[in-house]
Amino acid sequence: MKAKWLLVSLFLTLSLLLSGCENSLLIFDPKGPQAKTLSDTILFSIITMAGILFVVYVLYTFMLVKYRASKTGDDYEPPHEEGSKWLEITWTAIPIIIVIILSVVTVRSTMDVESVPEAYANEDPLVIYASSSNFKWHFSYPEEGIETVNYVNMPVDRPIEFRLYSYGPITSFWIPQLAGQKYAMSDMVNTIHLAADTTGSFVGKNSNFSGKDFAHMEFEAQVMTAKDYDEWVQDVKDTAPALTEEEFDQLLEPSVLGRKTYSSTHLTFRPAPEGENAGHHHGSHKEMTDESSSHNMHEEEHK
Repeated sequence: MKAKWLLVSLFLTLSLLLSGCENSLLIFDPKGPQAKTLSDTILFSIITMAGILFVVYVLYTFMLVKYRASKTGDDYEPPHEEGSKWLEITWTAIPIIIVIILSVVTVRSTMDVESVPEAYANEDPLVIYASSSNFKWHFSYPEEGIETVNYVNMPVDRPIEFRLYSYGPITSFWIPQLAGQKYAMSDMVNTIHLAADTTGSFVGKNSNFSGKDFAHMEFEAQVMTAKDYDEWVQDVKDTAPALTEEEFDQLLEPSVLGRKTYSSTHLTFRPAPEGENAGHHHGSHKEMTDESSSHNMHEEEHK
């Protein structure tokens, strides 16, 4: 009876955990080469660890059965057993070999996902700046001169280079079915490469806690055919309003928003913190004005 309740409790616990991890399990349904590399690495690690557990449990059961307590006399003394040098070498070497194998696989997969997918190495990537603020994502397309908020469209079978940074706390950019996660931070740009080999709609999110409304920082990553993507870009240029500095400052205010689309980008008046702007403050115009005024006051005091 006790074992039955233990099984029921285990089943309910796993059901609750898995129900809250639906998006995380999307990594096992990859739609691009980078995501496939990560999925294969995770599955290989799981299979390896499951094999280790299987061997341990088999040996554990064998030892329990073979050396279980038996009815012996009170004066019984077990025979003296000498240690085995080869057994000690074996159970020391096996964990070392396992760690080496997992390390090599992990390092190689990390190097693969940090570079342009091999199948697209000779193609120019589409550069998209993905910047976060409380509590939204801003996607700037310098090549097309457009910008979106809380959704990103990209063509299929073309390498994509996301350049990540933040206008607030550290966030984590993650599209589970297309690539692994990487942090977006202020005053620096991180890069993540990916490509999609099938069209469709995929979930993107901020996987790093960054405030009370961070759970609303999900976005749609829509992968389109090259023709549909070009038509969408042209439609945005023809119909969407331009993004002004004043409106961008309003977007940076902490809030939860739906989708927005603009026919220009904030990069023209608020460039990303890279190149000559690397390490420089790129907050709101008011913050930069206040900082500049404070700096000028200090200079006047020293004159």
